[in-house]
Amino acid sequence: MATMESLIGLVNRIQRACTALGDHGGDDSTFSSLWDALPSVAVVGGQSSGKSSVLESIVGRDFLPRGSGIVTRRPLVLQLHKTEGRQEEYAEFGHLPRKRFTDFAMVRKEIQDETDRITGKTKQISPIPIHLSIYSPKVVNLTLIDLPGLTKVAVEGQSENIVEDIENMVRLYVEKPNSIILAISPANQDIATSDAIKLAKEVDPSGERTFGVLTKLDLMDKGTNALEVLEGRSYRLQHPWVGIVNRSQADINKNTDMMYARQREREYFATSPDYGHLANKMGSEYLAKLLSQHLESVIKSKIPGITSLISKGIDEMEAELDRLGRPIAVDAGAQLYTILELCRAFDKIFKEHLDGGRPGGDKIYNVFDNQLPAALRKLPFDRHLSLQNVRKIVSEADGYQPHLIAPEQGYRRLIEGSLNYFRGPAELSVDAVHFVLKELVRKSIGETEELRRFPTLQSALAAAAGEALEKFRNESKKTVVRLVDMESSYLTVDFFRKLPQEAERVGPPPPPGDRRTSSADRRNPPPPPPPSDRGFPGADRGNAVDPLGDRYGDAHFRRIGSNVSSYIGMVSDTIRSTIPKAVVLCQVKEAKQNLLNYFYTQIGRKEAKQLAELLDEDPSLMSKRQEIAKRLELYKVSRDEIAAVSWVR
Repeated sequence: MATMESLIGLVNRIQRACTALGDHGGDDSTFSSLWDALPSVAVVGGQSSGKSSVLESIVGRDFLPRGSGIVTRRPLVLQLHKTEGRQEEYAEFGHLPRKRFTDFAMVRKEIQDETDRITGKTKQISPIPIHLSIYSPKVVNLTLIDLPGLTKVAVEGQSENIVEDIENMVRLYVEKPNSIILAISPANQDIATSDAIKLAKEVDPSGERTFGVLTKLDLMDKGTNALEVLEGRSYRLQHPWVGIVNRSQADINKNTDMMYARQREREYFATSPDYGHLANKMGSEYLAKLLSQHLESVIKSKIPGITSLISKGIDEMEAELDRLGRPIAVDAGAQLYTILELCRAFDKIFKEHLDGGRPGGDKIYNVFDNQLPAALRKLPFDRHLSLQNVRKIVSEADGYQPHLIAPEQGYRRLIEGSLNYFRGPAELSVDAVHFVLKELVRKSIGETEELRRFPTLQSALAAAAGEALEKFRNESKKTVVRLVDMESSYLTVDFFRKLPQEAERVGPPPPPGDRRTSSADRRNPPPPPPPSDRGFPGADRGNAVDPLGDRYGDAHFRRIGSNVSSYIGMVSDTIRSTIPKAVVLCQVKEAKQNLLNYFYTQIGRKEAKQLAELLDEDPSLMSKRQEIAKRLELYKVSRDEIAAVSWVR
């Protein structure tokens, strides 16, 4: 069975841990605030309403700073722990966890000093709470949050916004649906003017979360009382009003014992003609028990929601840590392993781009299927094999002695000149694939989630991949240029052997590639030409009867150009097929298999310091991960502690 001590103590521990992590509630954190989900009692009242006296009466100790103006300038989370027997009373601060205070005058001084550490010796306020735990057999298990007193006017030394700032801070605590509001109002003032009741009514119009406390009942004018309020007729709440009789200023000045003050308070209500019938429901001792029981009840009812919030928060933080990456080990072996794992993650994504699992690899096919054929079609063969250029090259190749049968040297020069044009498209194909691979490397680095936290490693990886791709490009260019040179170095003889011989033709030559007349010509050879006056055949060049006489005419050079064009077309088809094979072998396949090989070799030689530099993260990212890891640990511990308690149903 869960006890009041275990329930409230559990919430106290979680609250202290939240404060240590900077979770004060109401912030803009990525994750839900656990602080906001924890039930607590927020003490609200105007200045000089007796708020501090009520808290000291509940504790039974004089420990709060006093003075004029705003004394409470930071929220004070006051956690009371009931101890057994006659154990010595002591206090501990959340910011001084190993130091016990048995002198409560020193507790007061530490509250002042800790406040000044944040706000300075000014009259400004801060939302960062101070945690104070008091262990005593004279208290009940209870957590109270003492908030700055509401004020209407800024005094000297305060900003003009102090009134609004205090109200906003107080609202931050009392607006929470799990907050219990302890609204303190002085009995010697009209309840309609109470700052605490006004604010409580705005945030809790039904009064379900509000406990009303009337202080200074003994200071009311003679002949008047506060029964209209205490009995709920003047302003009704869901919970009963509680009257308190504080120590007078004279008692405070004389350091009147708190236990004696409690006794006098009990006697006041027991003997009062006005409040005697309510005596068993009045006083600071009754208020403390009432709040403790109600806080326990609220905690029980809110536990399922808190558990759900914690579970959701754990899932969100673990997912965020996975996204940010887990902390890196400090030893060199673990760092090397981490770098290699990150490289493998990148390499996997890069290969997915090439193989079609991710977009981008299809651009390489586009180079082969569209860009290369288009570049081949644009080559200036029409100009190179024009009638004028063919005549010029063939004539120059003959030199001083014209060719006798076929202009072989002219053919070779025309073909070699044409084949040289293939170098351009071949090298352009290599460059185009290189740029596609570089872009895929860049995209793959950006898409590797694990790499995002290591900008230095990203740069090193990009540089290493770039160097490797450059090497592959150079090898690929050498290969495709060799393919072109191979075509120039040895011509395909069979192609020319299959061409019809000029000497076998009669009349005009057939169109290029038309072989239908060649067999007929061989079956019916033309009659030999008549001897010329000079006694050797073909002496009269250009004779219409002599077919060989057209050897230097336009038809002859057109036929040469046509034959060369046909041969170049055959070579172009070969180049179009072999260039992609060479490029894929030398660039794409190498990139898939050996992109980071040299990088791996270099990494293996680096010292621990150099490895750490590669894994140097953005400081803001490291800070964020540490913050999430600490909060995650808090949530897990809270979940386990809640699960360990058997709740009363």
